[in-house]
Amino acid sequence: MAVRISFEEMKAQFRRVLLNLGFSEKRADLCAAIFAENSRDGVYSHGVNRFPVFVQLVKEGLVVPEAEPEQTGQHGALAYWDGHRAPGMVTATRATEQAIALAKEHGIGCVAVKNTNHWMRGGTYGWQAAEAGCVAICATNTIANMPPWGGKEPRLGNNPLVIAIPRENGHIVLDMAMTQFSFGKLQEYELKGEELPVAGGYDETGALTTDPEAIRTTGRSLPIGYWKGAGLSLVLDVLVASLSGGRSVAEITAQGKEYGVSQLFICIDAARQNEAIIENILAYTKACEPVHAGGPVRYPGENTLATRVRNEKEGIPVNEEIWQQVLAL
Repeated sequence: MAVRISFEEMKAQFRRVLLNLGFSEKRADLCAAIFAENSRDGVYSHGVNRFPVFVQLVKEGLVVPEAEPEQTGQHGALAYWDGHRAPGMVTATRATEQAIALAKEHGIGCVAVKNTNHWMRGGTYGWQAAEAGCVAICATNTIANMPPWGGKEPRLGNNPLVIAIPRENGHIVLDMAMTQFSFGKLQEYELKGEELPVAGGYDETGALTTDPEAIRTTGRSLPIGYWKGAGLSLVLDVLVASLSGGRSVAEITAQGKEYGVSQLFICIDAARQNEAIIENILAYTKACEPVHAGGPVRYPGENTLATRVRNEKEGIPVNEEIWQQVLAL
């Protein structure tokens, strides 16, 4: 059962909990806002649903509330950071800020981060860069939760990839995991008691299934595009870990819990971007006949904006059990 919670109330409850956990007011404001904004935009899996998990990681000392991310080096327009296991949203926000600044100076900027934590919705930093007039390409690795193509055991992360393109009439923001469904999205379906619309992974017998609980149990999610998604997951792990000097999926998995991950933030100054080309591409795409009469043909990020407007007006839908967990923290 879902209840509707206003953005302001949700943010206030998150802020209350974070202050009690030892967060400074500034950090509590930032993290609470990101959790609430993720939920407002329809990414409940990395908003309110993820908040109790985040709190538990703080209590276990795996996320350090007041740790300071540190720049450890720079080579041209590439900066190297150590996140010191600070809250991932804090480090990712600051890293994106520096990548933007480097892009404004050099045309392109890159920040490679080691020893950081889950950034929640990766698209947050794509939207941040787009608002600053920059293209963004961001990636992170994760704990192993899907098998390599041809394998049975989880050895790859779902390693989300974000690509954002600024646009006056609504930014284009692609935010996707390398699994058909992120584990947060599997949780959403499980909380609703719903099957997945298409097969999302394997059950204990090795058969493809639409049962989200079975997939979460085995940890064997299906790669997007089968072998293509598995290959992309692998190269993203190589990229973020090797450039930052941080942990790989294998090392994160060996810890038993997901913390101290590696990330990459690339920004490109879009000052000379050809807006007419973008509009022509979108117009051509959206002119496609929909599968269902009157149904939408949308670009990445368009549904986010529509959900944002609806949830700001009607309140954010929240699983009642999850909300009670938040209130009890």
